[in-house]
Amino acid sequence: MKHLLYILSFLFCFGVFAQNNALFEQGNALYNDGKYAEAIEKYTTVLKTKKHSAELYYNLANAHYKLNNVAPSIFYYEKALQLAPNDKDIKNNLAFAKNMTVDAISVVPEVGFSKLFKNITHSMSFDGWAKTTIGLVFAFVILFLLYYFAYSTGRKRLAFIGSILSLISLCITLAFAFQKYALDKKDNPAIVFAQESQIKSEPNARGEEVFRLHEGTKVQVIDSVNNWKKIKLSDGQTGWITDKDIKILTAF
Repeated sequence: MKHLLYILSFLFCFGVFAQNNALFEQGNALYNDGKYAEAIEKYTTVLKTKKHSAELYYNLANAHYKLNNVAPSIFYYEKALQLAPNDKDIKNNLAFAKNMTVDAISVVPEVGFSKLFKNITHSMSFDGWAKTTIGLVFAFVILFLLYYFAYSTGRKRLAFIGSILSLISLCITLAFAFQKYALDKKDNPAIVFAQESQIKSEPNARGEEVFRLHEGTKVQVIDSVNNWKKIKLSDGQTGWITDKDIKILTAF
């Protein structure tokens, strides 16, 4: 009975994959024919099956960009970038899409040690730092064993120095791993989808308007109260926006 269930599950998954692939190709054909709205429908159908890929989000963003849909194009380019953070085509097209936005928000530059520390932290993913740490643990164990069992003074000295260096290095990489995890956990970006949204000083409609944002602007969500989200801009400004006006770039 279990074997039958496995076979049926495999056939179902294979059928979904084949159907998604067919829909994706149909979307590409419609896009090439200039039928961007119809292409979006095909890509969206694939997304409803919980299939995620940088190529799918990239093509969906391109179709929205062709229709001058500012917020959706930026949103899906950002989603594609989450899966392929080093893809130059995605970065270039995202830059073009951002040129369609109204809000010109400056970025507060980081300087000194804080900038250096953050750049090093983001040089690898959390998994990358964790794997590096594990590798250094193995190196430390091997070098310590070599030190313990070595007979000559020279080899003992080299093994001891190597084990100490690997121990220090693994402590450093472990610290960066925890820092990366903390930064990723705090990172909660969203895209403004409302054509124009009033940002309030308090999480209610009666709050004083502090500024306005327009579609396509990227913000950081830092708090939530009922149907209001507290956001922070790259220039440091904060305020409250109704959650129907934004769409959060949730992780997969």
